[in-house]
Amino acid sequence: MAAFKRKRGVHVTAEKTTKKVKFVADDGNTEQNAVNEIVVPKPVSMGKWTNKERVLIFSSRGINFRTRHLMQDLRTLMPHSKADTKMDRKDKLFVVNEVCEIKNCNKCLFFEAKKKQDLYMWISNCPHGPSAKFLVQNIHTLAELKMTGNCLKGSRPLLSFDPTFDKEPHYALLKELFIQTFSTPRYHPKSQPFVDHVFTFSIADNRIWFRNYQIIEEDASLVEIGPRFVLNLIKIFQGSFGGPTLYENPNFKSPNLHRRQLRLAAAAKVREKQTLKEMQKVKRSAAKEDLEKDVTADVFVTPADKKPVEIQTEPPEPKAEKKHKFKPSKRQRLDKKKS
Repeated sequence: MAAFKRKRGVHVTAEKTTKKVKFVADDGNTEQNAVNEIVVPKPVSMGKWTNKERVLIFSSRGINFRTRHLMQDLRTLMPHSKADTKMDRKDKLFVVNEVCEIKNCNKCLFFEAKKKQDLYMWISNCPHGPSAKFLVQNIHTLAELKMTGNCLKGSRPLLSFDPTFDKEPHYALLKELFIQTFSTPRYHPKSQPFVDHVFTFSIADNRIWFRNYQIIEEDASLVEIGPRFVLNLIKIFQGSFGGPTLYENPNFKSPNLHRRQLRLAAAAKVREKQTLKEMQKVKRSAAKEDLEKDVTADVFVTPADKKPVEIQTEPPEPKAEKKHKFKPSKRQRLDKKKS
């Protein structure tokens, strides 16, 4: 087989699409060497990594296992994300901006746990803002769902938004935050040049529902992968993790208030049962009284004759004592018979 070597001083056309290179076939006969021209196809990616969005995903102390798995799932789905150690509860939220600056990140997803049962999520544009605070509900992780969908690790997602995001201004702001945070930058070193899954953000019941679907190549149908969670908007701030309030959700009900209402409803049910029992007791006692007092019992009672009242002024005469007769015993009677 002929060995190919590159000829010195050959003409190479430096085009963006294809390249033409001339090679010389060396068969051992220098006189019969032929010059061949080969067209090199263009590379898969000719662009440069210009969008340097980096997202820091971490949490505070006190989160449970489900939140930890959700954070790991988001890091897997977002190749442009970074991780950090848990933040102490005593630290203020403004410290997150410094952590993002140290990690060279301009977006942040911060999960804040309270009372070991409530989970809040901050999404912020560091360090200038804006930022939004959500209550995270109905969390289901990848390992928990066990869906049939699957996608390539590191592939870039499509973002699908509900039409409501374009109708109201606070939803439009959240849409821009979600686009800049969840979309993988093009030509990112850790990303793959494929699009095979979709992030959907839909609005129902004044909440944002997050879903992740796989795009099947055959018929472009969708199969859910996971994870899934629901975001209940609380406030939107002008700054990063604070500042003036741009929007406050009037329909938001804090978990403490919700639990208090549930306790009050349960206590009202218990009080209602107790009052019903007391009313039943009163009814039963009234029925017993009615049975004890029989109205028809006095019909057959005849009144007795009234006797005159006599008052004795003298003491009554003493009664005469009875004389007891002597009664012989059995032995005395036998002795009397013998004599």
